[in-house]
Amino acid sequence: MFRRKLTALDYHNPAGFNCKDETEFRNFIVWLEDQKIRHYKIEDRGNLRNIHSNDWPKFFEKYLTDVSCPFKIQDRQEAIDWLLGLAVRLEYGDNVNNPDFKAGVMALANLLQIQRHDDYLVMLKAIRILVQERLTQDAVAKANQAKEGLPVALDKHILGFDTGDAVLNEAAQILRLLHIEELRELQTKINEAIVAVQAIIADPKTDHRLGKVGR
Repeated sequence: MFRRKLTALDYHNPAGFNCKDETEFRNFIVWLEDQKIRHYKIEDRGNLRNIHSNDWPKFFEKYLTDVSCPFKIQDRQEAIDWLLGLAVRLEYGDNVNNPDFKAGVMALANLLQIQRHDDYLVMLKAIRILVQERLTQDAVAKANQAKEGLPVALDKHILGFDTGDAVLNEAAQILRLLHIEELRELQTKINEAIVAVQAIIADPKTDHRLGKVGR
């Protein structure tokens, strides 16, 4: 359940992380604080780094309080998910001026045919609005009314670029698939229209040169 956020944070083993393994869990918390959250000063992280101490749970509980986490030590999965969310916000907040991230936003805007703007943050907001509009409840309801097909695995559809944000990457993949589906529907309607026209022209009662049907 943590894989996506762990991947976004470049954790060394996002698919194999086991929060139930006590040693792995404690090492993970130390990594998260040292590399991503950095709430404590380096010299104040000693207690948290001492993962073999019998008092470590007490230090971790204090850490949750210090970072204003709403969950307690017994709510391990919820606390981890909250801490990961905090780390993601801090990570991408730090890198908001990263050239690769800017390039990813521009590439995504081009894909979605959004008008370019000098401020890439404005374009990012436009992308967010478009995603929200395309994934509204009405749009989802309409999609649910369509005939069922095989499940779509987004990870098998290559995007062609990386925005630097796993959520934006997935949104771009969804929008691309929606666009492809719309093109297919349009092509189907065009084909139906062509067949209908051909049927009229082929009708022996039709004189298409005179613009009349039947006699």
